[in-house]
Amino acid sequence: MSRIFDAHTHTYPELLSVRATDNLGKFYNFICQRAGTVDDLMASSRDAGVEGFLILGVATNARQVRHVNEAVAADVMRARKEGFRAFGYAAVHQDTENFEEELDFAISAGLTGAKIHPDIQRVDIDDARLYQLYEILSARGLPFCIHMGDDRPEYRYSEPKKLAHVLDMFPRLRVIATHLGGYRAWDEAIEYLAHRENVIFDSSSSFWAMTPELARRLYDALGVENIMFGTDYPVVDAESYLELFDKVPMTDDEREMMLWDNAARFFEIND
Repeated sequence: MSRIFDAHTHTYPELLSVRATDNLGKFYNFICQRAGTVDDLMASSRDAGVEGFLILGVATNARQVRHVNEAVAADVMRARKEGFRAFGYAAVHQDTENFEEELDFAISAGLTGAKIHPDIQRVDIDDARLYQLYEILSARGLPFCIHMGDDRPEYRYSEPKKLAHVLDMFPRLRVIATHLGGYRAWDEAIEYLAHRENVIFDSSSSFWAMTPELARRLYDALGVENIMFGTDYPVVDAESYLELFDKVPMTDDEREMMLWDNAARFFEIND
């Protein structure tokens, strides 16, 4: 049986979780399957045999950044005490006055990377306001997770070609391109991001929106060695998403690579 790492989850403080999951569902026109708290994430993970996960912070405005990162750091520590291989990435926002200061705080709190959601934050990936952030992340060797893709014309902030533009300008930037490189924009992901150095992908919020045949085409184009399993909890739980993952044709070795080996290498998980 393969070991499993979930490379894409979100948690919220218990008092805010209902509102947060409702707002997320309204933005994407779906209903989140899970509660969105760290206790529920751990329960969902245990049910599916998930040994570890990455918790990602998202801030809709600059004032939220510090509070979000404090909450993510606390949830990571809570999960580690329960035996999970837990990691957390800090929320960053384009209107943050001092990226260096916020990253210093995040790292001191135990977070190990950064995350933006361009569509929710309404900022293009290649917006000049983010260039200083990219320079800092590149210099420090910190990974940067980016929500990728959308097929709605009003939400084109996260187009794969915009990430390609950034990667051309900041070739040392290490990126996790989520949703197999472009939620509902997978042809663009193949065109602009396949075989890019310093880019790894996660499989979150993808399989329920594509056929197994399209998923297999993405595996071949992006490289199985460059894809980590991820769910997008609380949108879906690990158990049901694993069922969709297993519908995609793959070898046993490929399955193990995506479920554990690629994440273990990227997050430097050593037994």
